[in-house]
Amino acid sequence: MTKGNFPVDKLKGIETPFYYYDMDLLKRTLKIVKEETKKYGFVQHYAVKANANRRILELIASEGFGADCVSGNEVKAAVNAGFPASKIVFAGVGKTDKEINLALDLNIFCFNVESLPELEVINELASKKGKLAQVALRINPNVDAHTHEYITTGLNENKFGFAMAHLDAVIEKLKSLKAIKLIGIHFHIGSQIEEAETFEPLCERVNELQVYFEEKEIKLEHINLGGGLGIDYENPDAHPVSDFAGYFALFNKSLKLRDGQIAHFELGRSIVAQCGALVTRTTYVKHGENKVFVIVDAGMTDLIRPALYQAYHKIENISSNLTVKKYDVVGPICESSDVFAKDYELNETQRGDILVLRSAGAYGEIMASQYNCRELPKPYYSDKI
Repeated sequence: MTKGNFPVDKLKGIETPFYYYDMDLLKRTLKIVKEETKKYGFVQHYAVKANANRRILELIASEGFGADCVSGNEVKAAVNAGFPASKIVFAGVGKTDKEINLALDLNIFCFNVESLPELEVINELASKKGKLAQVALRINPNVDAHTHEYITTGLNENKFGFAMAHLDAVIEKLKSLKAIKLIGIHFHIGSQIEEAETFEPLCERVNELQVYFEEKEIKLEHINLGGGLGIDYENPDAHPVSDFAGYFALFNKSLKLRDGQIAHFELGRSIVAQCGALVTRTTYVKHGENKVFVIVDAGMTDLIRPALYQAYHKIENISSNLTVKKYDVVGPICESSDVFAKDYELNETQRGDILVLRSAGAYGEIMASQYNCRELPKPYYSDKI
């Protein structure tokens, strides 16, 4: 029996909780992204932080994508999965000497640099190796992404990037850093941005900065716009693929790229989120004083987004066709925040029923923990089940 895209009979025999990936949907999504970026000569680096599952990475690498990494171990994971070092960009506000040396030894494409002290350290370490490190300056454009405060990254109050007011001093300092080659500028204003028009102010700010750098007689070869395109968590079946066509068309229309300049993007969530689901089993149905609780064997250790961001994931009972009732869906972790949804309408649920939490392919498996000494959830795939 299949319910939605889920082979219910096959899933019944697997120990829960686990992650289930629809590989056909992922392939379809990658095909669309490739088609849309090819129209404009844009370059896409997959944001590894969204999901570093080895099979997921290998598939994305095989399609010719680059990788956007924010730690040394992400750089390693990308290389091991088949991403060429020449297509790897490395961001993050706190790169350690060990991580920088690793990236230098691998000859990655570019460091997205976020502070003056980081520039100085990269220069020092590259000098010792006799290398020239390519860098892009991550600039904080003070653009409001209109998203959750925890995933907004482009305001002056955020920890990321150079403030525009400090650019004169940075450019002056760059003149003395002989092991650094400035090749571009980098931005990322936030995540789960649902309206493409939100990126319009970013484009305007980039256009202004292009003029600024030209006045400084600095030629920028690369403009990296980051990522941030959101997905439809409410209706994943209606919108299994994000509006990549509208997203890239907006940048093509609004960005004033110079001849020979290349625009780079770092999408993650919108590529992998809809292909993944957390599958869990009902352990108990508990009747409280004012609530009925569906207690499942997955918890915030397996999918932390609801506890961390108050994030919504559509929940489906794929074992039941009974009348809809209202429940609080909670996990077994010894924390009051271990709640997936409150007053949520599900088909009447019984012990042993299988529930799926949709749109969990991004920031799901990768953020799982072993708190309460729990086992990490295993991944399973639609083409190998």
